[in-house]
Amino acid sequence: MKAVLAAGAIALAFSEAAGQEAVSAPGALLRGLDTIAGKAQDIVIDVGETVMFGRLAIELRDCRYLPENPVANSSAQLSIIGIESKKRFFDGWMLSSSPALSSMDHQRYDVWLIRCKTSEPGEAG
Repeated sequence: MKAVLAAGAIALAFSEAAGQEAVSAPGALLRGLDTIAGKAQDIVIDVGETVMFGRLAIELRDCRYLPENPVANSSAQLSIIGIESKKRFFDGWMLSSSPALSSMDHQRYDVWLIRCKTSEPGEAG
């Protein structure tokens, strides 16, 4: 957990140091994978919304991106909880540029951030 928080802090500090300011987005595009069924699904979610994916409840608290490259430079603050067990499988910042650095630990499902939703033409959102 500390590594995830540190990664988010490093990413935000790096963007500020480079003179770029992160922009808040209205939502995010995630991808979920059910490793047992072998099915991937895109998940479109708005900030403040909770969506179900398999047996998980995914809540998006915030999504930020650098306008220069929103695909590679997105970060989302997520909370992912098991619906039945109420166990928290992820709580923190997920980075689109480094999915393995801030990954969710679940025996069946994988969830990762693709990008924030933006208002740019041709982009998600």
